[in-house]
Amino acid sequence: MTANKLINAFTSAWQRSFDYTGRSDRGDYWLFVLASFIVLLVLNVVGSFIPFIGVLANLYFIAELVPHLSLAVRRLRDAGKDWQWIFVGITGIGSLWLLYLHTLPSKPLLSAG
Repeated sequence: MTANKLINAFTSAWQRSFDYTGRSDRGDYWLFVLASFIVLLVLNVVGSFIPFIGVLANLYFIAELVPHLSLAVRRLRDAGKDWQWIFVGITGIGSLWLLYLHTLPSKPLLSAG
């Protein structure tokens, strides 16, 4: 894994924040999760010394939900599941099932004809 792949997955997810169509592969999903975790970690560490940055960390967390949701829907579609499976994450044990679904390999596209 290179830093370039991490940055590309992160920026691509933000650029496609409101795109619920298409597919996103497993690598793009998990690289975005990793990049978001790193950003939140850095903001929270710096925010423990500078209170204003802590506020930015909270704002980033809320804003990050938008691209994460669309990426999760595209990831479910890529794994061959319907987008409605995203709602299983609302429940406690369902979150573990959703985590499992995000780890599934990509399903090939069926060609018409």
